[in-house]
Amino acid sequence: MHNIKTIDKLLKDELAATETYKQALDKLREDAALGESEYLMPIYEAHKDAVSSLQAQIRQLGETPSEGSGAWGTWVEILQGGANMLGKKAALKVLQEGEKNGAEDYEKVLKDTELSSNIRSLIETKLLPAQQAHIRILDRLLDAAA
Repeated sequence: MHNIKTIDKLLKDELAATETYKQALDKLREDAALGESEYLMPIYEAHKDAVSSLQAQIRQLGETPSEGSGAWGTWVEILQGGANMLGKKAALKVLQEGEKNGAEDYEKVLKDTELSSNIRSLIETKLLPAQQAHIRILDRLLDAAA
């Protein structure tokens, strides 16, 4: 039960990330800022893949995964919407902060001694490294936007 709650919380974070990146990508397309889209689209796809991986883990434990990101996702969407209105740099900064929060969540979960080896391996080998790569990409995009 403990693992399911933990995984479901991570799933909701990833669902919020996919919603946020979709919103940011839609805004960039509207503004014809396609240069950033080529960097953000793979991150969006990576978050969608993380959603699938976490959903599979929950199903393996015999439970039904959450379908929505909950209140956190709603808050992030509102925040991203406001940042999109303020411009590209603000939008990228919100994405960067979201990625940093996600990495911190994964690192926190890894400290849990009751975490199953399957989910620990998934986080250590796939989810956390991807999150860290996303942060580096967004750092570069923000440096270029300065």
